[in-house]
Amino acid sequence: MFQPRHEERSQRDAYFDNAKYLAIVLVAVAHVWEPVMAGSRATRALYMLVYAFHMPAFVIISGYFSRSFTGRPDQLRRLVSGVAVPYLVFEVAYTLYRRWAEDAPQTAFSLTDPFYLTWFLLALFVWRLSAPLWRTLRHPLPVAVVIAALASLTPRIAADLDLQRVLQFLPFFVLGLCLREEHFRLLRRRAVRAAAVVVAALAPVVAYAVAPHVRMGWFYRNTSAQELDVQWWAGPVATLALGGCALVLTAAFLAWVPARRTWFTVLGAGSVCGYLLHGFAVKALQYWRLVEAHEVLATPAGRVGLTAAAAVTVTLMCTPPVRRALRWAVEPRLEWAFRRVPPTGAGPVAGEGRAPAGPRARETEGPAGPPAPASAGAAPSAPACVDAGSAGGASAGGAEVVSRS
Repeated sequence: MFQPRHEERSQRDAYFDNAKYLAIVLVAVAHVWEPVMAGSRATRALYMLVYAFHMPAFVIISGYFSRSFTGRPDQLRRLVSGVAVPYLVFEVAYTLYRRWAEDAPQTAFSLTDPFYLTWFLLALFVWRLSAPLWRTLRHPLPVAVVIAALASLTPRIAADLDLQRVLQFLPFFVLGLCLREEHFRLLRRRAVRAAAVVVAALAPVVAYAVAPHVRMGWFYRNTSAQELDVQWWAGPVATLALGGCALVLTAAFLAWVPARRTWFTVLGAGSVCGYLLHGFAVKALQYWRLVEAHEVLATPAGRVGLTAAAAVTVTLMCTPPVRRALRWAVEPRLEWAFRRVPPTGAGPVAGEGRAPAGPRARETEGPAGPPAPASAGAAPSAPACVDAGSAGGASAGGAEVVSRS
């Protein structure tokens, strides 16, 4: 359907591009479910199921493709152009959009309080800068889990940098740093795939059973246990329990991602565009109160229609023409802004010029997941991207969401 240039095809890993496209579709679909899930236990259960793993999956992949990040000047330049600049552009764009749509000129610009789904870009910037530090630790993953658990029981962490999310999602990024190619190969084994089928069959049943009893704030990871009106010890317990669920569901998801090239493989390269753009459509439901104005959208048929519309819309947003049109914002050329770094005369640094190997091929550097393009850093273009979400990660609204929306 959409064919990338030959040189780009030879550099990208089809497996991770497939994963990013499929995940960004889940992100967009979950976002349109939020305003219509009231009164529908099944929709709430599916929403909860997607939120249980879609952002952890993006963060794990982002960590995996950050393994070669050492803070070299070229990597820092890509981090600025591929993560920091898109964050600034879309932070301003979403603020202007809200000012116009809600006729709210008082809505303030903030570079440190992420608006809606832009939080993931800011978090990725912080995580990637910390990557060299985590690689120096003897046991980085347990340390990251302890930090996340402590964050979950620490109320009133400042909204600046969306620090609560940065800390609570941190273990998934560190896990990605610790993974190797053979770990993804294990997911392709027949036994693992068979187990993934069982997980896929049981997960919706479990989600349906617990949907009325579990608060969605736990899945957003943007608040503490005390702020959810539960005992402090529930924070660390939820960190471990939801972390385990996220890992099982992510493994089941990745086990069945195609490793070969498919018609949607090329769309994975543009997942950053789908991640950053689909929020405008989702926010339109909220700003113009479309669900209240058209009650049919909250019926079973309406929910199905919204689901299909979200999948089609985000797919179109990931296409190469859209990616080329947005290159100035998500993959800008900023050579003019940086000093030229003279060659050192030493041989190439291990891993320089290419990202860690995937199950079948190697991919150029750039963030993994919805939020960042191939030139952003030592990882493939992202979420996979996504509020990545909302990758993807933040939700589109609601009382339990404390991020600026």
